[in-house]
Parts: sequence; structure tokens; C-alpha cells
Amino acid sequence: MATPDSPRPGRFIWHDLAAADTAAAQDFYRAAFGWTATTEYANGGQFIRLQSGGHDVGSMYALSRKEREHGVPSHWTPYVGVENIEAATRRIEAAGGVALVRPFEVEGVARIALVADTLGSVLGLWESLPHE
Repeated sequence: MATPDSPRPGRFIWHDLAAADTAAAQDFYRAAFGWTATTEYANGGQFIRLQSGGHDVGSMYALSRKEREHGVPSHWTPYVGVENIEAATRRIEAAGGVALVRPFEVEGVARIALVADTLGSVLGLWESLPHE
């Protein structure tokens, strides 16, 4: 999966769609924007890479059955680039935010985390992995 070339600290650099119905979402975004979708594999699971004109625009994954049963709606998560995800997570917590998902690596792509600000708004953190 192509990723942002540089972390561009403090800027939005990626977007994930958690979809209750990935096939319906692919149909919608294809019709609305001409996006194409390709299934990718990482960390023992799969996600869908979304592209426009051959350039990555984000990715999508299926909400789990448990999430759907608990009323979690389909939603987008924006990611902000950071140089050091551990340090950024600590800054979020020191500022009164909460780490919802501690930093972890998406194989060959990035280290990511999900955090919430003091109002409960969810945001992703993205630390690009070094290119080999």
C-alpha cells in the first residue's frame, strides 16, 4: 500500500473509512468520485485501498459484527502525521486527551494510534515507517 511520502507533522495525511457494508461503500464512492478499490492484507486481516486516478486517497475496512450490533455507524477517521507516535500519544494524554487504541504497527505501512480530544472527537495518529 502506498503511504504518504513524509510524516508532514501536524497535518492531515490519511483517511480511513470504517464501513458497515464495504461493497455498498465501494459502489457509492466509485459512482460519486470514480474511486477504485483494491483489497490489501496486513496484520492477518484485510483492508481496502481506495484510489483516484492511480493515487491513494485512503483506505476502508469493515466494521465488526459486534460494532454494528452496538450501533457504531459507518464513519471516517482522519489521521494526522507525527514524527514519533509514542511522544505524540503522551502529548495527547498530557493535554487531557485519551489514547483509545495504543500505537501499533500496520505491517509495512505505518505506526498508528487512535486518540480522542477533550471533547471526545476521535483522531488518528500516523507515523510513517522508514522506506527500505
